[in-house]
Amino acid sequence: MSYGAYGLVEVLGEANAVLVTDRMLKAADVEYVTQDTKCGGHALIFIGGSISAVTAAVESVKENPPCKVFQSAVISNPSQEMTDIVEMFRNR
Repeated sequence: MSYGAYGLVEVLGEANAVLVTDRMLKAADVEYVTQDTKCGGHALIFIGGSISAVTAAVESVKENPPCKVFQSAVISNPSQEMTDIVEMFRNR
């Protein structure tokens, strides 16, 4: 699926990932895309939507985090290669 932007948020732990995902989905008109968890329990959550909606969703967890947010980013107008990378995570 094609989005105007992707939002990425990294947290520690699956329960925290659920909390952050819930907060972002409630904050703006965005869609959950996928999540990737690595050794040490760091979870990277991907959301998609319009640039303004994704920005609002990511900012909502940065401004009032339900847990520690290690990193966050908004990728606006993602390239086809970026979309392919996100799809790779999604299809794991």
